[in-house]
Amino acid sequence: MKLEAVYGLHAVTTLLQRSADQVVEIWVMKGRQDKRMQRVLELAEEQGLLVREADKGLMNQKVDGNHQGIIALRKPVQGMSEKQLPDVLDKIEGHPFILILDGVTDPHNLGACIRTADAAGVHLVIAPKDKSAPLNATAAKVACGAAETVPYIQVTNLARTMKELQERGIWIGGTAGEAEQNIYQQNMTGPLALVMGAEGPGMRRLTREHCDFLVNIPMAGEVSSVNVSVATGICLFEAVRQRGSL
Repeated sequence: MKLEAVYGLHAVTTLLQRSADQVVEIWVMKGRQDKRMQRVLELAEEQGLLVREADKGLMNQKVDGNHQGIIALRKPVQGMSEKQLPDVLDKIEGHPFILILDGVTDPHNLGACIRTADAAGVHLVIAPKDKSAPLNATAAKVACGAAETVPYIQVTNLARTMKELQERGIWIGGTAGEAEQNIYQQNMTGPLALVMGAEGPGMRRLTREHCDFLVNIPMAGEVSSVNVSVATGICLFEAVRQRGSL
């Protein structure tokens, strides 16, 4: 089994707090002994984890990014099984609030979307198995711990899953630049699943056809679109505002 690296003080701290059982060992840069690092080491000690010291050069080789002197080697991140979807839906209290990502292939964007979903109180993130980013170490790092708390389920047939959500009384709204009404004009106070498409092509045709309504994000400048993770934040928090859920 190939271990994955999670690095950075915040990401490693969150991992130890929420999923320490997935951590195999911790690498710490020699000479890093400040208060923030001591807190991480205390968490590792509480969990009985092996802590190794390494020089900066070796740690730089281990990860491609700012590790801040700390790396956790963990078992591979795995999303939930598609078979678990009914159970996840059954356990939602109140109106379901779901994010659907259609064609988001960049792990950085996936991680950012999951982080935003966690902040907005989303119950579940769904994506198709084909042409979607995996929930790997990169996505988990960008998610800053949210990958450990927000269920992420990849499904074989997204259109069929959307139909199943609708049969449960969940309205599905898609984002499209050509939509006639914008996100601020749409009522999003009930059971809701928001679909965000990939940058450029947007939602796939079949996904679009299964939406109950389409909305756009009004753009005042010269650019015609924003990054999918930014668009996700705009749409989710407009829904939060309307729902009064925070």
